[in-house]
Amino acid sequence: MFARQTFTIAESHALPFWRRPVFLLCLMAAALPISFAVWSALFPSFGGLLFVTLISSIGFHYFETVNQSLQLQWIPRDRAPQMLGWIASVGAGASLLAYGVLVVAWKTFDLSYGVVYGIAGCTTLVLAVFAWLAYPQFQGPTRQNTHMVLRRRYWLYYLLQFMSGARRQIFVVFAAFMMVERFGFQVHELTALFLINYLANMFCAPMMGRALARFGERNVLVFEYIGLMAVFTAYGGIYVFGWGFIVAATLYVLDHLFFGLAFGLRTYFQKIADPADIAPTAAVAFTINHIAAVFLPALLGYLWVTAPSAVFSLAVGMALISLLLALMIPRHPEAGYETILSRRRPAQAAE
Repeated sequence: MFARQTFTIAESHALPFWRRPVFLLCLMAAALPISFAVWSALFPSFGGLLFVTLISSIGFHYFETVNQSLQLQWIPRDRAPQMLGWIASVGAGASLLAYGVLVVAWKTFDLSYGVVYGIAGCTTLVLAVFAWLAYPQFQGPTRQNTHMVLRRRYWLYYLLQFMSGARRQIFVVFAAFMMVERFGFQVHELTALFLINYLANMFCAPMMGRALARFGERNVLVFEYIGLMAVFTAYGGIYVFGWGFIVAATLYVLDHLFFGLAFGLRTYFQKIADPADIAPTAAVAFTINHIAAVFLPALLGYLWVTAPSAVFSLAVGMALISLLLALMIPRHPEAGYETILSRRRPAQAAE
């Protein structure tokens, strides 16, 4: 369809807008949720759940590592907050579309699991093939290191990533448990809540990007973690004070919005990183982010059985630790000045 060519990021500005790197990133942001939303909304059998989860997890982690790396390589630092906000909005819009079609079509056309999975998977596959055929190869401004990188000067970024992964388990696992166990939410009610979440993110993500550009990573992340502390405290209050499902649903949406600010971690790393470290560090950070996913749901699952409110109390503690770490981010971070404990020095001298 198109000749296979290689363009630098600077040269790509001569291409039509729809064939530029940023448009490709938006296309990828839309392609993934179409299948991911269907997978998260439909669990046909236990064996099928395990198999599909394994396959999708491998694909998701490979894709998302590369995707985040390309975002930081291709988008200039001065435009990254706004562009990441728009990309997040596109992803939320695609999820909203997938969920909306699923809600309308499932009962209307009496669709089977196989048909829905097939349509969603083929749609994502078609978009992936189109991206492969329609776009040239884009070469970033800096050749990336091909070996794994662990640097002492990135220690704060690593810790923030770890805490982000730990907090996310509370939202992904236990907040949803609460909606089902405490209030008896059915599938269509949870799906409606997901629709509200994605609708809110679609409109709010660009505003989050502008706020990040204006106020900086430190202030935005501090705001996120304070907000999460309040939300997790209120989750616990549902069990202590017996608040109703409207409060719980509102907290669930707010929880999702606060987590949307997490792309501030990516722009923080983009500012402090050696440009050649972006690709390997994206892989390392994604691994660190998911360490908690290996053991935390099982350990807290035992606690959940006896004291659900205690799980959210621990989540408040996690958000507090994240807040204290975020306060160590400089107002204007850069290579060689990664934390407020660092003395400004040339990046070449930093390990």
